[in-house]
Amino acid sequence: MATRQEGRGNIALLIDADNASAAHFDSVMTVLAELGTVNIRRAYGNWSKATLKAWAALSITQAIEPQQQFDLTKGKNATDMKMTIDAMDLLASGRVDGFGLMSSDSDFTPLVTRIRQDGIPVYGFGTANTPEGFRRACTRFIDVAALESAEVPITKPTAKRAAGAASARPAPKSSGEIKAKPVDAEVVKLLIDAYDAVKRDEKGFASLGSVGQLAGNRSSFDTRNYGYKRLSDLVRTIPNFLVEVREGGQTWIKRVR
Repeated sequence: MATRQEGRGNIALLIDADNASAAHFDSVMTVLAELGTVNIRRAYGNWSKATLKAWAALSITQAIEPQQQFDLTKGKNATDMKMTIDAMDLLASGRVDGFGLMSSDSDFTPLVTRIRQDGIPVYGFGTANTPEGFRRACTRFIDVAALESAEVPITKPTAKRAAGAASARPAPKSSGEIKAKPVDAEVVKLLIDAYDAVKRDEKGFASLGSVGQLAGNRSSFDTRNYGYKRLSDLVRTIPNFLVEVREGGQTWIKRVR
């Protein structure tokens, strides 16, 4: 059986157009490029509604397939059911290597759980008010409002280094040049637990890649929700860690508190 390779898969983006803003489409596509090429793009809703005008225009320029679903009963959303059925059909086809779901609706939590049971990653894209159950069910959940902040470059501090020597320094505070959020205690604990669980060298440093992989297996946490593009940028703001960049550009961290 062939293994899926990150960045080379066939990705399906399913959009709950009644519950997602077209303004975030470009940012969502950029994130999904981590998984592969978004060859399947479908937006679901009642296209007779004026509120979907922006999605209707975008469907023409971005090759999004509009999926019409009338409001059959007042107060009931048949769009969710149609989107779930299509997702299961795509899963059964065996041709999809990853899913993106643009929605803040917790009703999709069972769908995400089922897809992930087949080893398929699911990236969720919603607002800050998205219920925690849906967030945690996703492989990654990204707050769409935070994506713009994460795209702003971070000015990294400079330090003089001896030739051929590795650089080590306490993690500085955020420079304030990005719209970064404070890293909450739950995420700090997640990273500490991951650090404690991975292999460390004789100086007590652990590869940030290994720490990030383990943390990612345990949580839908994503650095972009805090305004950072990379985990290395975020961890520099956490005083619990000492950061060292070694030859070849690899980042290592050591817990200091």
